[in-house]
Amino acid sequence: MEWLERMNREVDYIEANLAGEIKMSEVARVACSSSYQFQRMFSFITEVTLAEYIRRRRLTLAALELQQDGTAKVIDIAVKYGYESPVSFARAFQSLHGITPAMARHDGIEMKAYPRLSFLITIKGAEAMNYRIETKESYEVFGIEGIFRIEGDGDAPQTPAKLWEQSHANGDVKRLESCAGELPMFVSRDLHSVHALCSYRKTGPDTFPYMLCAFKDESSNTEGYTSVTIPALTWAIFPSDPHPWDQFNETIEKLYHRFYTEWLPSAGYEQVKGMEFEMYGEKNGLNYIELWFAVRKV
Repeated sequence: MEWLERMNREVDYIEANLAGEIKMSEVARVACSSSYQFQRMFSFITEVTLAEYIRRRRLTLAALELQQDGTAKVIDIAVKYGYESPVSFARAFQSLHGITPAMARHDGIEMKAYPRLSFLITIKGAEAMNYRIETKESYEVFGIEGIFRIEGDGDAPQTPAKLWEQSHANGDVKRLESCAGELPMFVSRDLHSVHALCSYRKTGPDTFPYMLCAFKDESSNTEGYTSVTIPALTWAIFPSDPHPWDQFNETIEKLYHRFYTEWLPSAGYEQVKGMEFEMYGEKNGLNYIELWFAVRKV
């Protein structure tokens, strides 16, 4: 259960520093992973981003202090929990609690409390989760790279979804398809030519790389594209059921969620640097997805 222990140690660090600075580099050190990898796991498991969890917990504690200490100044509590001014604190406080900080001191006022999270293994339904473990030799991919902020607040395109949208609209996906080589023998013949690769190199503490990519062979035209060598790795591969296009987002989110909440905590594997592939294909006129996670035994 080392994976769960690490996740809980990370929450311990966050909780101990809610009234202070939370360093993502320290979160990564405690987690023995990258900041991006931890924040990604956190959001898929809890269905809330790490930044939002921290915001809710700080405003929960701030409300308790306002109720319990009638002499505490709002500006002091605002600064304690990371807000630069009473105005920004009041705006955030009212957004969460529906009242102003001053009103929180009154008897009978209703507010929201978000408790500390703990990570546990729970027994769920008996729905099967199909997967396979495959070891691949080194190979190369190439494609269109974007660097994104973890919270999605960077320069445009702001998210991988935006990169896909823009690349379809301007014809970049079609051009990449035309430059791709043959699919390698170790992947399904039902897969398309263009896929997505994530977290294949370090960028920054709060950013991650994401690439629309194709497999490279002797016939590929890689001019103008970013090339990446994928080292020999073991992959845990999770295929989806075939689905219509309008169910794509629901399907991929469910695969990610089940990987992090059901398979990874008890499988005896851990992720390797967070590297992932999203493979897209088609069967009998329906779409399907394969999520590839680089893993190693623990």
